[in-house]
Amino acid sequence: MNAGLPILLVEDNSDDVLLFRHALSRARRPHPLYVVHDGQAAIDYLSGAGEYKDRNLFPLPELIMLDLKMPRLGGFEVLKWIRGEGAARLIPVIILSSSALADDVNRAYELAANAYMVKPTTAEALERLIQTVSDFWYAGEKPLSPEQPASPKPS
Repeated sequence: MNAGLPILLVEDNSDDVLLFRHALSRARRPHPLYVVHDGQAAIDYLSGAGEYKDRNLFPLPELIMLDLKMPRLGGFEVLKWIRGEGAARLIPVIILSSSALADDVNRAYELAANAYMVKPTTAEALERLIQTVSDFWYAGEKPLSPEQPASPKPS
C-alpha cells in the first residue's frame, strides 16, 4: 500500500467528518484527509479556485469520498462535474451516503462513480470500510493519464 496519498472527503455533517477522521486514525491509514462541507466547495477545491488555489496546501486527491445529500450543490451534480473535468476526471470517486435507495445507487453508477457504499452505523464498521477502501484503492495501481503509456503485461 502506498502511504500518504490524499483523500478528499465531501461531507456536510460534522459528526460524520469526526467519525471518519477517527476511523481513519484507528485503521492506521496515514492518508492526509482534506474536508469540504458542500458540493460547491468540492468543485472549488478540485478546480483550485479561490481559497484552494495553493496546491501545496490543497493537493489534488487520489480518492474522493462523496456524500450525496448536501447544501448548495448535491453529490450527483459534483460527480457529473468531476467526470467532465480534465484534471479530476480520473480520480476514483466513492459515494458514501446514508441512502440505500436503488434510484440513488443506479444514478451514481450511471454518472460513473467507482463505488457506492452506504454509511456504516458504527465506528467499527466505518473503520473496516476505510481499511477495505485503502487496501483496494491504494494497492499501488492508479488509472493511467491519457498521456501515460500502459506498461507491458508480464508474460
